[in-house]
Amino acid sequence: MAPKITVIGSLNMDLTATSAKRPAAGETILGERFETFPGGKGANQAVAAARLGADVTMIGMIGQDPFGDELTQVLKREGIRTEHIGRADTSSGVAVIQVVDGDNSITVIPGANFQLKSAYIEAKRKIIEESDIVLIQLEIPLETVAAAAACCKEADIPYILNPAPAQSLPREIIDQAAYMTPNESEAAILFDDTDKALREYANKLVITKGEAGVIHSGGHVPAFPVQPVDTTGAGDTFNAALGLKLASGIPLDEACRYANAAAALQIGSHGAQAGMPTHEEVIAFMRQNGQNPL
Repeated sequence: MAPKITVIGSLNMDLTATSAKRPAAGETILGERFETFPGGKGANQAVAAARLGADVTMIGMIGQDPFGDELTQVLKREGIRTEHIGRADTSSGVAVIQVVDGDNSITVIPGANFQLKSAYIEAKRKIIEESDIVLIQLEIPLETVAAAAACCKEADIPYILNPAPAQSLPREIIDQAAYMTPNESEAAILFDDTDKALREYANKLVITKGEAGVIHSGGHVPAFPVQPVDTTGAGDTFNAALGLKLASGIPLDEACRYANAAAALQIGSHGAQAGMPTHEEVIAFMRQNGQNPL
């Protein structure tokens, strides 16, 4: 039976501009390409988990605009349950993404995502209780994250906290998480000493380091060598794959190997969701790279 994953988080429309360099302050440059892609860290993780074979439910908020309609339809086409996505009397969230040499910088305008309130999470408690694992990020209000964390704790449901965009967090949110997945810069904001944090949060803190792979208290899990096209959504793919494997009872080190493979495949395409792989593609990729997947 497929693991039941509930994603609590954002839905955005990504507005992506690709150029040879980033403009300096006051500078106008000619870009190479402009595209729109459905995104938002919550929706990205939901799509990635569904592609990998999970039974996914999305809890979030969209606005009263065509972007909201499109974002919902995209999730439906992926087989994701969307009946728990609310509609706020505002615009949907958008992310403005600048891609240069395969790397990206992102400005997020939250819109309806910041109308996802604690009371809405409380009303969805039954959905959380029926989950095998919950994925949460920080593109929604912090009090909503705290409410979701509390619901998970009370229901004894593990949740993965992907602390992005980076910000300081109350200790109880960190303590209640079953797993935390910051990248290097996010970890530096959360913890004064990441080596100490890895010891303190053994088997819980997973720090992603891009092409250098992943570190956790059990050691280092190398990345797969690939040429990046667009890193947007790589972290979301990693989190979804990690959640899928952990919900299936796979040990953390092996779950990280699988998640690294999924993220490596994802960064080979433009757009956060477009290149998210299936489980079969991840398995084939791991075998091609001499790995024996679980």
